Amino acid sequence: MNISSAARPSPSVGWVFILGALTAIAPLSIDMYLPSFPAIARELAAGHGAVQLTLAAFFLGITIGQLFYGPLSDRFGRKPPMYFGLALFVAAAIGCATAGTVEALTIWRFIQGLGGCAGMVIARAVVRDRYEPQQAARMFSMLMLVMGLAPILAPQLGGWLLQVASWRMIFAVHAVFGVACLLGIWRGLDETRDAALSPPLRIGSVLRDYVALLYDRQFIANTLTAGLVQGGMFTYIAGSPFVLIELYGVAPQHYGWVFATNAFGLIAAAQINARLLRGNSSLAGLLHRAVWVPMLAGLWLVAVTMLGQPPLAFLLLGFFAYLASLGFISPNASAGALVHQSAKAGTASAMMGCLQFTLASVAGVIMGAWQDGSARPLALVMAAFGIAALLVHRLWVARYVKG
Repeated sequence: MNISSAARPSPSVGWVFILGALTAIAPLSIDMYLPSFPAIARELAAGHGAVQLTLAAFFLGITIGQLFYGPLSDRFGRKPPMYFGLALFVAAAIGCATAGTVEALTIWRFIQGLGGCAGMVIARAVVRDRYEPQQAARMFSMLMLVMGLAPILAPQLGGWLLQVASWRMIFAVHAVFGVACLLGIWRGLDETRDAALSPPLRIGSVLRDYVALLYDRQFIANTLTAGLVQGGMFTYIAGSPFVLIELYGVAPQHYGWVFATNAFGLIAAAQINARLLRGNSSLAGLLHRAVWVPMLAGLWLVAVTMLGQPPLAFLLLGFFAYLASLGFISPNASAGALVHQSAKAGTASAMMGCLQFTLASVAGVIMGAWQDGSARPLALVMAAFGIAALLVHRLWVARYVKG
């Protein structure tokens, strides 16, 4: 049964918190164990490159897994695939905690990504099921308040756990978090998929749906706009530890606070975005203006790094502006991408996540291969992603949707 946006009830705090927790699985699973890389390498007698491969395996699992959960959630409802995915996530987390070799850890991390992405992709579909674009953008902004806490708290929690226990305890916490999400879905999340809209699940039709999305200009342009800016964010995640800790001598425990400051900026921007959407501002208009910020922030970083080794404050200013802009860009672009996808919101959400995490993987590969002992590679790659996002938006989104 379709419900008009005016008649739909306001989401409860618990409902928002559950969906926020589901979308926070990926940043929690990534950021919490980053401080444990040296300890893992020592205990498993592995090189740092082999340990970094465990992160790449997790990204690969997320990228591939989303393509399956989207169509499954369109066919069987939103909750059953989430139950399966989170159960797989919990089992894999236990496997990571008991891994005896880095190869075993890599395999379990891949499986953990396959399971954990279920909550991410289906949470977006749940929002699209319940809300029209303007309200959906507001909801995505509210979810960022919850999921934004993950990159703030996760590195701090991971560092604290390493002081009192083994790195294996981090994955035990992942398992507990997964069980908590399962209970939250069971108790506090209603099924939002209209059974009358459920399409047959055939491989040929699923592939045709994915191909059709690639030709949907509004979907692909909004997805790439958000994905390219997120590529710059993952460039920062991959490159900032070297720049801040090795190049500028920021203590590892203080690096977490830098990370937290940027996350607070993203959260604040998302809440401002939600407030503006409650007024007279349109999501297309806000996106039209916000997409300039990553490019300008990236060009600022390039300009200051070309001067040699600039003051740290100059870099931090550029990082903050770039990452905070995601609080405006990600919710509005996500809502814009899903605006005409109500019948296949799960499939569209899966394609969106797959494309965006593919760009994130590209960013990680570039930063891993390109180092010259300065902050310039990080600045140039972030600027390139920001410029590309602006060009995609101007060439496709701004022409297609007037705001």
